[in-house]
Amino acid sequence: MKTIKDIAIAGKRLLIRVDFNVPLDKQQRITDDSRIQAVLPTLKYALGQKAKIIVASHLGRPKGKVAPEFSLKPAAERLSVLLNLPVQLAADCVGESVEAMVAAMKPGDIVVLENLRFHPDEEKNADAFAKSLAGLCDVYVNDAFAVSHRANASVEAITRFAPLSVAGFLLKNEIDYFDKAMTNPERPLVAVIGGAKVSSKLAALENMLLHVDKIIIGGAMANTFLRAMGHSTGKSLVETELIETAGSILKKASEKGVRIYLPVDGITACQVEPTAASAVFPVQEIPGDQMILNIGPATSLLYAEALQEGNF
Repeated sequence: MKTIKDIAIAGKRLLIRVDFNVPLDKQQRITDDSRIQAVLPTLKYALGQKAKIIVASHLGRPKGKVAPEFSLKPAAERLSVLLNLPVQLAADCVGESVEAMVAAMKPGDIVVLENLRFHPDEEKNADAFAKSLAGLCDVYVNDAFAVSHRANASVEAITRFAPLSVAGFLLKNEIDYFDKAMTNPERPLVAVIGGAKVSSKLAALENMLLHVDKIIIGGAMANTFLRAMGHSTGKSLVETELIETAGSILKKASEKGVRIYLPVDGITACQVEPTAASAVFPVQEIPGDQMILNIGPATSLLYAEALQEGNF
């Protein structure tokens, strides 16, 4: 896999796919900029090589429509502060106005494209949309490990149309760490996995069973596994169509001697609101009108103990 460091990029237009899906408060202020900071090494290297930098990302789930609350304006402004350089925000991510803005760029300029997911064709992995994105650049750089499992136009289809595709430093580092963990890991090897959906991580879970000693599952996806174990989860987010699959994964793990850790208690509320009253319940006693929104204190202790070396 070639990286940005393996090619000549001076004066070239680089479309760098990043993950600026940062958390925002109600005033559209970024509450955690670690995802932006993570790609600074790639951006600074490209700046040092006098490349023209076009940054592309999604933010939230606007469902293919323009939604001001999901604009990348806060991310562009924070990037400008972190780099101490002017950063332009394009009004869109494709189209004549964007093409004109890119055509006017000089070496060292940075343009952040507006939210890719304002276009439904991004998540449809549409060739026409990918071709438009690829037309903006001489080199496509993937530095968004967090979305590299998605068949989106800016991740997969674009590689069929960009003149050259390479990895950024963040993507390379993630793959190097993962490769080391899979090929020559220190034991016991523990995988920590979370997120909302089991469906987007099925292949990863199946593969992990071949390599790891323990799997710690958190996030809303844990609810589907709890249901597979026969627990009622109230109004919690559950992929009901995958309850049987989750049960199958638990069975396979047991057969292979892989220990799977799931929440034993949860912090619950009736709704996802900062003002909603919360409580802690064992997973066997989740009320029907409540939803699990976080792991409870007993689960935190359990997971901490599971991560202690040699503790099986």
